[in-house]
Amino acid sequence: MLVINDLSRLQKSVAGLVSNLLSHAAHSERMQTTAAPIAEISSNMPTALASNVDATSEEAFQQLLESHLPLVRSIVEKMRRKLPSKIEADELYSVGVTGLVAAARNYRPSRESSFASYATTRIRGAILDELRRMDWMSRATRSKAKRLGSVISKLEQEQGGTITQDSLCAEMNMTEDELADLMEEVRPVRFVSLDGVDELSEVEDQSLHEIIPDDSCIAPLDVLERKEVLSLLAQRMEQLPAIPKKVLAMYYYENMRLSEIAACFGLTESRICQIHTQTVGQLRNYLANLLA
Repeated sequence: MLVINDLSRLQKSVAGLVSNLLSHAAHSERMQTTAAPIAEISSNMPTALASNVDATSEEAFQQLLESHLPLVRSIVEKMRRKLPSKIEADELYSVGVTGLVAAARNYRPSRESSFASYATTRIRGAILDELRRMDWMSRATRSKAKRLGSVISKLEQEQGGTITQDSLCAEMNMTEDELADLMEEVRPVRFVSLDGVDELSEVEDQSLHEIIPDDSCIAPLDVLERKEVLSLLAQRMEQLPAIPKKVLAMYYYENMRLSEIAACFGLTESRICQIHTQTVGQLRNYLANLLA
């Protein structure tokens, strides 16, 4: 999306945009049809500009765009008054420019009225399409929210600023459950940046990314506690008798079967199983007492 800060930079960007948008086929078509649109709008253009229109169709097309850039600015400013402050005017302006380009490419004086009127419709349409794309609500939900707001305003005027749920249900022709579902559906949602500064934080320049916990990560206190428990458990294992200690090492670290361990010690497999069970039970009791 184009972000243009001033008119002179925008004019240069439009020239580059037009050059990229126009393919060889579109260029050939415009060579045949541009003369009529230019003649149609030349009466609305400055005299100096109109005298230079017939230089080439490419130059005339760009001059047509540049001469109507103030129209884009005017439409954006009018629409901006009814929009939330979080919506950037420059973003709408760049979208409006794309609408102007589309209007200039598709304008046919034999079918439409003046170019300014046709371009106004295309510019407003492009901006409205972008606003709908940015809106987190569907068109149906937005319509419900608008109707609900109108009913609330009407009841506040009739009842002196205080309304009851019963009167609202009656006016909306809904049950209490249906009204509750509607209120939840149209409840405002605010989008914030995790990297943005938290205005409510007491720490200066602290972002939400630094405040909101990550549930997928282990808390530092839990990590420290686990390390301490493992360290104490390792110390307790060092205090085990030689045979139980070796049985655990062979079984868990060397992945040996109980029969193989029994052969190494010259004992029966059942005896090795008994040693293993008793040793693990002792360590579990140690951990239980440690964490109690």
